[in-house]
Parts: sequence; C-alpha cells; structure tokens
Amino acid sequence: MNLTIATLVRLLLKTAFTITIIFNSINVLQAQVVNVSLRPSEAQHVIDKNIYGHFAEHLGTCIYGGFYVGDTSTLVPHSEGVRNDVIEALKKLKVPVLRWPGGCFADTYHWKDGVGPREKRPTIVNRWWGGVTEDNSFGTHDFLNMCEKIGAQPYLAGNVGSGTVQELIDWVQYVNFEGVSPMSKWRKENGRDKPWDVSYWGVGNEAWGCGGNMTPEYYANEYRKYATFMTDWSNSDKMFRIASGANSGDLKWTEVLMRDIPHHMLEGVALHHYAVIDWAKKGPSIDFTEAHYAATMKSALKMEELVTKHSAIMDKYDPKKRVALVVDEWGGWYEGDPGTNPGFLQQQNTMRDAMIAGVTLNIFNNHADRVRMANLAQTINVLQAVILTNKEKILLTPTFHVMEMYNVHQDATMIPLDFASPTYIAGKDTMNAVSVSASKNKAGVTHISLVNIDPSNAREINIGIDGLSVKSVKGRILSSARLQDHNSFQQPEKVKPATYNGASLKGKQINLKIAPASVVVLELR
Repeated sequence: MNLTIATLVRLLLKTAFTITIIFNSINVLQAQVVNVSLRPSEAQHVIDKNIYGHFAEHLGTCIYGGFYVGDTSTLVPHSEGVRNDVIEALKKLKVPVLRWPGGCFADTYHWKDGVGPREKRPTIVNRWWGGVTEDNSFGTHDFLNMCEKIGAQPYLAGNVGSGTVQELIDWVQYVNFEGVSPMSKWRKENGRDKPWDVSYWGVGNEAWGCGGNMTPEYYANEYRKYATFMTDWSNSDKMFRIASGANSGDLKWTEVLMRDIPHHMLEGVALHHYAVIDWAKKGPSIDFTEAHYAATMKSALKMEELVTKHSAIMDKYDPKKRVALVVDEWGGWYEGDPGTNPGFLQQQNTMRDAMIAGVTLNIFNNHADRVRMANLAQTINVLQAVILTNKEKILLTPTFHVMEMYNVHQDATMIPLDFASPTYIAGKDTMNAVSVSASKNKAGVTHISLVNIDPSNAREINIGIDGLSVKSVKGRILSSARLQDHNSFQQPEKVKPATYNGASLKGKQINLKIAPASVVVLELR
C-alpha cells in the first residue's frame, strides 16, 4: 500500500486526536468519582432529633380531613377524632416534635375559642387560607392529646399579631400549671387533670409579614415583653422560647434579634426558607420540566448558604452556641393541584420532593452545632406533605420515605466529612450533584446518607472510613424511573424504599454507585 506523505500526516493527526479524546474522557470519568473522607475522631455534636420535626397548620385539609375526622366519624377508624392510620404512620416516622396551629393562622388564632364543649365554640373565618369557616372543633386538648399518641413533643405557636400578652400567658398556665389557678381549674373542668408540660413555644410567626409586618427592632421589643411573662412556674427550666425569625436571606433580622434580645430570654431563633422557583409563578407539582426541577433544587440547596450565614451572625453574639437556629418552615412550594382551592396549597409529592428532603436534611445534620430543630411544611395534604389522605384512603409520599430512612440520625453524633461534589448542570443552572451526611449512634452503628440529584448520571462514591471499625455494610435506596413519579391513591406504593446491595467494603473503604436522582442510606456495623 502506497501512502503519500500528506495522507500519512492526516492519519497520524487523526490518531492523535482520537487518543486525546480517549484520555480526556478517562479524565472526565475519573473526575466524576466522589471521594468522601469521614473524620470520626472529630465527632462531637449530636444531631438533635427535633431536626426531623413537622408542622401542622389550620390550612386546607391538613387538620380537618387530614389529622382529624371528628369523634363521630364512622368512615375512618379514629381515636378521639384523630385518624388511627395517621397516628401509626407518624409513629413509624418517629416524629419528634410537631408545630401547631400555624403559620400565618397562628396570629389570628385565639386558643380559648378551641376549648370547652364543641357545641359552644365560636366559628371564625380563616382569612389566610381559602376564606373557609373554621368551627374550632379541633383545639388545644385535641392537639396535645394527639401528640401524646404519636410520641411527639408539641410546639405551640403563640398569637402575637392579633393577640395579647395575657392571652399567651393564660395558654402557658392552662397547659403547664399543675397547681390551683383559674386556667388549671378550667383545664380540669374540660377533662384534663394533669398538665401536658409543653416546652416549645413560638412567640409569634413571620412577624416581618403575615404576623404583623413589623420591623426587626419593633419585634425584638415585642418579643422581650412577651418572653418576660412566659413562665410556667413548675417547668421553667424546660421553657424553650423561639423568636419569629428571618425570611430566607434577611440577615439583618437575625442580627437585630441576637443583638437586642437578652439571651437569657431566648432559646431559639427561627428561619423560614422554601424551595420555590418564583413566587409569582411557582410551576406545577407533577408535570414539571427538568428546567423547573433544576431551579427548584438550586433554591433548596441555598439552605446551606442561609444556615451558614445566619449561624455566623449568631456566633458573633453567642459564641457558645446556646441559642438554637430553628428552621421551623422548609420544603418545596409549587402551584396547587388542578381543581383544588388555591388557598389550600395542596400539591402532589414526587421524586423531586425526595431530592429536596434528602439534601436539606443532610445540610441540617452537618450543621448540628447550631441547627437544633426544623419543621417540614407540612405534615398532611399541604405543601411538601409526608401523608396524603382522601376520605378513608391514605398514602405515604416519597418525602415520608426519605424522612423514615433518615430517622436513624436522630440523636446520633454527627461525623464531620470532606468531599468535593461533581456538578449537575441544567441549562444555566449549575450546582452540587452529590450531598452526604454521616452519624454514629449510641450503639456504635454508623449511618451515611447520600443523595445524587443529577437525573441523568450515576455517581461512583468512595468512602474512606479510617477510624471506624466496620465489618459489614448494608443499605436502603429510594429511586424511580422518572423525577415526576409519585404515589397516588390508584398506585400508593409506586415509589417506596428498597434494599440496596450496591455497596462493597474493602479494607478501610466503601465503594458504591448511586443511581441518578436517588437517595441511599448505608448502615455500617
């Protein structure tokens, strides 16, 4: 075969180009391997179980038709009007704390309207959520007794916006005082002899907005006034008062509260942040595009920046970290389901929500030194719900399954870790594809939770476990074929956890591949 010099040069150049492409591809593949290093010798902060808290507001069908069907219902098995299937599901979830009655509703709620004989309770109009009539049939006794059945600590949000100091301190006395007083006497007349000993109290809600459109300076003074009178006598050492905190990135709000409120009057400062594309156009809950998904995840991942920046301000005024950061509203927020009252905020829950839950809980776990409570919005039928109900039917959402998988972290010691995440790129949006947190419980068992938000690419993970004695590894995974996959009343178990056998233990390293858009929790023994 005769080759001209020109032809030979072209062949050599083509071969060199091909070899370059191959080497570049190998380098890209190597770059996609995620190397995680655990630092167990530095573990010191306990992941407070209350990070896995929930939120129940008088909004849409969260309470009525969700938690509560009434004590005369024959369609749904119940205990004192509360659905038995909901109680069992939330016990399985190990819900540690439940916030009630709001939200915006809290600052229009007068608790005395919801106690005593139901037939004598006044009605009100829920001006915030759908303009529906509220009959107050579900009140303080119903909520606190329900918390006992679930095994959750109650978190009561007090009315500062339209209420009074006297109203709030009467509520504290009603639920907590065991001695002789007008409020404890009234409680006993209404059927409850022993107090409930409620520790967690919110002093208003979103005071910067629906709670009164206050300035931070004005609210700080209001907080000081309310907190001064909030004593529960026999339980004062357990009183945990939470100030109405910032809206997402409003750092000034946190600065003013930490500066102007004496810290002996303050146990927690709240923070609210929702994963939302655009408040004017939030996008659908099911038929979303990858662009919708990427924008939502970018908003969800902003929680890392927010927790870091608000914590830094708190550190300046409270270096010993005595005051907790309480993220008592978080989750995905989309347009309401077609055919529902837009004021009910009812939306379906897909694998996108599983991704939001996984990355957000990992952020909270990794900031356990400051974040000591969080409350997903909301428990049933509203926003990023863990449960959906329809008359006698009930289903568990992908978010439920993530929170159930992750509850192994509750009250375990957070293990610091290092890794560099590969990026997930969708159009103009670029963000970390992989999220990880780890902890070791009192029994010596280590758990590692991993999320890959990339819907197209699997990721190889190498986890260095120097300093840990590990003989076996097993896991669970939540994944599905499409981001839009969800559980419906026709297919209530389409998305559910499965056993994960993809992790291998080799010496002081664990190797695994995590599928696109999936959540994995490993157990190391």
